[in-house]
Amino acid sequence: MKYRTLGRTGIKVSEIGFGAWGIGGVMWQGAQDDESIRALHHAADLGVNFVDTAYVYGDGHSEELVGTFLKERREAITIATKIPPKNMRWPAAPGSKVSETFPYNHIIQCTETSLHRLGVETIDLQQFHVWDDEWTDDSEWYEAVCTLKSEGKIRHVGISINDHQPDNALRAVHSGKIECVQVIFNIFDQTPERALFPLCAQENVGVIARVPLDEGGLTGTITAETTFPKGDFRHRYFHGDRKQQVFQKAEQLKTLLDSEAYSLPELALRFCLHPAAVSTVIPGMRTATHVERNCNASDGRQLSPTLIAELRKHAWEKNFY
Repeated sequence: MKYRTLGRTGIKVSEIGFGAWGIGGVMWQGAQDDESIRALHHAADLGVNFVDTAYVYGDGHSEELVGTFLKERREAITIATKIPPKNMRWPAAPGSKVSETFPYNHIIQCTETSLHRLGVETIDLQQFHVWDDEWTDDSEWYEAVCTLKSEGKIRHVGISINDHQPDNALRAVHSGKIECVQVIFNIFDQTPERALFPLCAQENVGVIARVPLDEGGLTGTITAETTFPKGDFRHRYFHGDRKQQVFQKAEQLKTLLDSEAYSLPELALRFCLHPAAVSTVIPGMRTATHVERNCNASDGRQLSPTLIAELRKHAWEKNFY
């Protein structure tokens, strides 16, 4: 496992982090707690030292599982979680106010709850789970952040940027008030490289690349016949003819597999690691098999400029959310 610095936080994080949405269950069917704990331990054994969860994942179950895992490890694991908007709207509605989404008391109370679930005294990285750049200059959310930092309850603060809206945090990054952004970045959605990544590099803001496998679309396992249970998030995400669209795109990408990447997930993860601005990539992992496969992408090898140029041609403007 290789490591990078998470912006000006100075924290050294593994290139592959553990995305903990799926282990919370509820919106991802099939997660088993015992296997989820094994997956977390296997990831740590392979050098993963960054886990990303959220207050709402599995109605708190993901944070609780991460808390159980932390009690059983001796080494330092960097934990990131997220505060949900008070109005529970994803993405943030245009024109919404901080008083509706992240009022002072809501930020404090959610952080206290996450601390209890995780069983820690301090959260390494607390993030806002939605964002509107118009909120940057509002003092209420930032006062809460300053309070939590002064009390030692959080170390650093970041933003989880709305789906496919990488430019909706440029003001916040430039403001100096945040230390990290989490953004969708994968072979299909390469837009963060246009403005967000250069600005983050300039301002020394860490970058967490999420959805590197396009919710499963870049695993190469989805076909037109694939089915998901109705309660599963992917049942909606891949509804209609979307599975066929994804299958066709994935088959095209498979023609690029060679000694630089033997599988589509490996190719997808290596692509996400090629920008220097990216600090860590967080594929969702629910089993030890997922962990083994994904961690293999961090070995120091870089995709060639020729292959990167070919992957540029596979950018796909879509929004399945």
